[in-house]
Amino acid sequence: MKKIIYYTAVMVLIVILLPAIIVRSCAPEQAPPQEQQVEEIPQKPKENKENKEHKVYEITVYNKETGMAEVMDLEEYIMGVVAAEMPADFSLEALKAQAVAARTYAYGRMTGAYRSKQGVHDGIEICTDSTHCQAWVSRENAKKKWGMLFASRNWSKIEKAVNETKGLIMVYEGEIINALFHASSPGRTENAEDVWEGKSVPYLRSVESNDEASKGYITTVSISEEELAEKLLDAYPDAELPEKLAEGIKIIDLTEGGRVKTLNIGNITMKGTEFRSLLGLRSACFSIAAGDDGMISITTTGHGHGVGMSQWGANALAKTGGTFREILTHYYTGIDIVSISDFEDPSRKPGN
Repeated sequence: MKKIIYYTAVMVLIVILLPAIIVRSCAPEQAPPQEQQVEEIPQKPKENKENKEHKVYEITVYNKETGMAEVMDLEEYIMGVVAAEMPADFSLEALKAQAVAARTYAYGRMTGAYRSKQGVHDGIEICTDSTHCQAWVSRENAKKKWGMLFASRNWSKIEKAVNETKGLIMVYEGEIINALFHASSPGRTENAEDVWEGKSVPYLRSVESNDEASKGYITTVSISEEELAEKLLDAYPDAELPEKLAEGIKIIDLTEGGRVKTLNIGNITMKGTEFRSLLGLRSACFSIAAGDDGMISITTTGHGHGVGMSQWGANALAKTGGTFREILTHYYTGIDIVSISDFEDPSRKPGN
């Protein structure tokens, strides 16, 4: 009887349990619990406080070419400014510095911290005239200017510069700065009060700038004594001019930046910036010499008013390894670089 029970148990094992074991061993292995697919729980993205802007900012721009005002996305507008204001073959870090400076300049006018000259585009925040606000060019026109070979590459580079500095602006002691810039300087930038009358601006101070690689760094123009006399008399009807005009122009003093601060012509004493404007010179850093046949030679160094960031100087710093932050903190004394969202954060205001 025991043998019958034994054989029966063996048969059950062979016929029933053994196939089940074989089938189980051939089945796909179940993934361990930690690798099972489950519904993903959305995670709150980490916010990059410097480069990520959730709010869309818009700016109203008066287009000088069309004579119309247009509402633009701020970052798209900045791309057009960088494309117009700085050569696309400049180093990326210089282009990024230009993007932050241009955004700061624009944001200052969007918020009303700084206002444009009355009578030019009243009620509109900014314009595309570089002699008044900032230069700007549309994507289409920029690409036409560069040509087919360079259009795509150049615009991609400018997009990268703007996107990698998205929303960043400059502040001084918690307030938005007036981010002025110019083409090139004769070794140093200028103190703001030496160019425009008024009190000194703590972040617009004279600093060293290597701009010798800039195009037209030293330029000489000629003007006849007769033409110069006409211009001077138009501006100063009661002027008593010396007979030999070239020899009668005396430079009295220079600014810290090396530009002509004041000069004397006969009974006229005028600012170097006024003389520059009168003759349309590239810079107020100039020297004057008598030429042949009643001509006067005027040699200028640098280009622009000289206040704030030098664009060619920024590129020189970038070529030696300077980052956009190092460029900006060099040209704008004592500033901080923050995001617009942090600047607008109510908790940063006094009393909160």
